[in-house]
Amino acid sequence: MRNFDYAEINRQKWDSEVLGLVAAIYKETGKQEMYLKQRPEELEKLVEIAKIQSTEASNAIEGIVTTDTRIRQLVEQKTTPKNRSEQEIAGYRDVLSVIHENFDAIPITRNYILQLHKILYSHTNNPIAGQFKNVQNYISATYPDGHTEILFTPLAPYETPFALDRLCEEYNRVIGNLELEPLIAIPIFIHDFLCIHPFNDGNGRMSRLLTTLLLYRSGFYVGRYVSLEAKIAKNKDLYYDALGASQRGWHEGKDDPVPFIKYLLGTILAAYKDMADRFAIVEEKKSALETVRLATQYKIGRFTKQDIRELCPVLSLSSVEGALRKMVASGELRREGSGKNTCYVRLK
Repeated sequence: MRNFDYAEINRQKWDSEVLGLVAAIYKETGKQEMYLKQRPEELEKLVEIAKIQSTEASNAIEGIVTTDTRIRQLVEQKTTPKNRSEQEIAGYRDVLSVIHENFDAIPITRNYILQLHKILYSHTNNPIAGQFKNVQNYISATYPDGHTEILFTPLAPYETPFALDRLCEEYNRVIGNLELEPLIAIPIFIHDFLCIHPFNDGNGRMSRLLTTLLLYRSGFYVGRYVSLEAKIAKNKDLYYDALGASQRGWHEGKDDPVPFIKYLLGTILAAYKDMADRFAIVEEKKSALETVRLATQYKIGRFTKQDIRELCPVLSLSSVEGALRKMVASGELRREGSGKNTCYVRLK
């Protein structure tokens, strides 16, 4: 079985793309610290939006969905779950809240990961919540003609507890001894976690929650303000392609984690750049119309009212709607569709 020795990874020569992504993320991290000092109250409003998006997107990747209104109510804890999907959404919300509030007091160990999994299923009657898988699982794909293909076979149940222990030990060792850059170690940990696939259910959601936890513990807080899960959901195929490319040869220790490292670092960097855009919009005091007008300048092609609201966290929904109506009336925007399908196109 794989030994999870990161010493060999530490000796690897990284290509210019990986090194460039790492350097760019550190540069953006410095900017984020500056934003927080300058306008902390505006950025704090991004937190609730990011929580809602993260909870919605991470569950949607697994086909767990409800309405926009219900998602908001569930995340804001203004309602109780009505069905199994909503129970799982509420569980994700709870784990995310624990991570947001206590990341520095959550060690990376088998027991803590099991506890987080138990919270994920705390609103359901899942008998194996917080327990390792008891049957062999497979990562498979279903194709348009209906046939299913096994893409990867994770570790067997009996191998799983030891493997997760080793993974955590090795990660903690290289991070604690400053032997491996955290932005390299984190994607490798998540990749190995997904290859172990330690649970009967919830592995994908747990991997995304652990990504947030590991980033926070290493000082990368962008996921607090911009949803990483939403970015992954928008490019789900790229996520699965990168994971698939990195998994080949994993059992024999001949895998190449670089495609997944590049994918995850690219996602993190894109989130930081989104945050810079949002800060630019709230940086100066402007009227609602001027704020929305500036936000539309960041959009190419069609965009929705929600897209603009995300960029303007200081504005109420009615203020955004009012500004968009004025811009349509003045000929700056064209409105297309109706109801839920309403979108806008910039004309000037």
